Amino acid sequence: MKLKLSSAAALLMFAVAAHAQSSVTLYGVVDSGLLFQSTSAATFQPTARNQGHVYQLKDGGIYSSFWGLKGSEDVGGGYKINFKLQGSFNSTNGKSGLSDTPGTTAIFNQYATIGASGPFGTFDAGRQIIPMIYAMAETDVRGAQYFGSILTAWLGINQVAGWPGTSTNAPIGALYDSNALVYTSPKFYGASLALEYAPGGVAGQFQGGTRESAVLKYSNYGLNLSAVYYNGHDTNPFPLTYPAAPAISATGQDNNRFYYFGAMYTIGGLSISGSYGIGKNPARSNTADFEMASGGLGYQFSPFFKVTSGFYYLKDRNNSANHSSEFAVGAEYSLSKRTKAYAQVGYVSNKGTMNQTIVYGTPVAPGVSTTAAMIGIRHNF
Repeated sequence: MKLKLSSAAALLMFAVAAHAQSSVTLYGVVDSGLLFQSTSAATFQPTARNQGHVYQLKDGGIYSSFWGLKGSEDVGGGYKINFKLQGSFNSTNGKSGLSDTPGTTAIFNQYATIGASGPFGTFDAGRQIIPMIYAMAETDVRGAQYFGSILTAWLGINQVAGWPGTSTNAPIGALYDSNALVYTSPKFYGASLALEYAPGGVAGQFQGGTRESAVLKYSNYGLNLSAVYYNGHDTNPFPLTYPAAPAISATGQDNNRFYYFGAMYTIGGLSISGSYGIGKNPARSNTADFEMASGGLGYQFSPFFKVTSGFYYLKDRNNSANHSSEFAVGAEYSLSKRTKAYAQVGYVSNKGTMNQTIVYGTPVAPGVSTTAAMIGIRHNF
């Protein structure tokens, strides 16, 4: 009997220890605010017309609202097995975020990964936000926010290149990639490397639908540096008139390339950033070849309050008449460890066919200048 009790106690202790070595976390963010924009459009299409000013409750003044589940199990020797499921949603109507197919949504549209981490670094497989975006955010004073930042500038290149804005299949670069294999190295004297490869899964074609990228970063002594290379085949397969017109069949064509170089330096509470990027369609560079440049300035007045500003310039390298300049400034105040209030204002001058937006997901007509302002609250849970 004593042996049975001892065995049961040992088994219970083992179960408790095993439980202590693994964890699952439910987490998320709700970000919503009131937006005014002096012009608007119904779509991102090149024929879209100015429909006048708009007032609306808008999700994502800083970043999108999202929720997720993540877990980690310690398998010993400093190694862990990890998973992450995360999806964005619109806090104004509860609708899930966009998927790869125009007009449809997905619950876990940002992350659906499993992977491992340890002394070698991290490896994740599945749909995920790719390393390129983090490299851009870390070298932008505005932090690649949804309102007036390096993110909206990069999206401006995609919009003029033919991205309909109703899916996550971008013609230049990518925010998300499905079927992605991503390795991130440990830091070595502040330097790290991230490599991505996403097999396309197209029958009979090795390069059909594939993506690959490399990101080199340095972060030390207040200095952040990043260099990005992204290349894709058969990207943006859905025409603007989809589903009336069918998706384009995969051919293995190399039609998506993006280069980016950025830097940000912080000393005391002062931050300064600058970047330069080129996005094009290598197969048809005469139709899509764009240049992007940015500069930013920000100051952290206290642990609770900061102000950031940024200038973002886009140019069509095939036609100098097509260019766009955007300026944005924002203030954030932390009401608590989990909640912050923010106010932002921006202006964009679009010339020719350019339709760079101030706010992600809020179209403006090509060639139309626009002013926008937004106040909101962001809460983490």
